Amino acid sequence: MQRTIAVLGSAVFFVVAPCTLARLVPWSIAGWQLRPPFLGLELTRGIGAIMILAGVPGLVDAFARFALQGLGTHAPIAPTRNLVVTGLYRYVRNPIYVAVVAIILVKRC
Repeated sequence: MQRTIAVLGSAVFFVVAPCTLARLVPWSIAGWQLRPPFLGLELTRGIGAIMILAGVPGLVDAFARFALQGLGTHAPIAPTRNLVVTGLYRYVRNPIYVAVVAIILVKRC
């Protein structure tokens, strides 16, 4: 039962926090208009797509690990019961920040 609640809580927090931060905030600032490629190079659009493709799975993995291994959520009101030190957490203190920043930077270019 604890795992089910952790998964549901993580899913709700996933929709509320990173999705809001990565989608609504940049849209409200810039309107996400299609602009000429960064530095006039079409290659930058491909690099941006690669950054998004790398960022989204990292984001989902971080949330899944907190729910399944940590038995909690990223939300301060429902913290994990176990320390998560596998996956991207093995290399980065907060992979969610890294993933969301990668996604936002791409949208700004």
